[in-house]
Amino acid sequence: MSDSERDGRRKYARIKVSVPVEIRPDGGATVGAGGRRIRGVTADLSLGGCYIETIFPFPIGTNLDLQLSVETTVLISATVDTCDPQVGNGIRFVSMLPDDREVLKAFLETAQQAQDAGSQGAGAS
Repeated sequence: MSDSERDGRRKYARIKVSVPVEIRPDGGATVGAGGRRIRGVTADLSLGGCYIETIFPFPIGTNLDLQLSVETTVLISATVDTCDPQVGNGIRFVSMLPDDREVLKAFLETAQQAQDAGSQGAGAS
């Protein structure tokens, strides 16, 4: 964990956005999953990680393969950084292909612009 993460600052700002995600524990680890793929949604998302709400969270340090469904499917190797029992997991992205990274970056920029526009319109009457 980097100093900035310990201080509560992330390298990338997370955006509150629900994106469908398919999770596969690396190496067939089974935690409430029976070795199958688990489907869920993100609670927040950034270029560096996400939070996934689940009543059966994975232990810290579990390696995961993720498939995020944005404009296309983005494949990501990730590691569980936080575990909140019966709530979910904080996930750190370890690696993804450059093309997938660009797709995710574009998606996040569009989502951030939509949120910014929505918050500006909320206070106006």
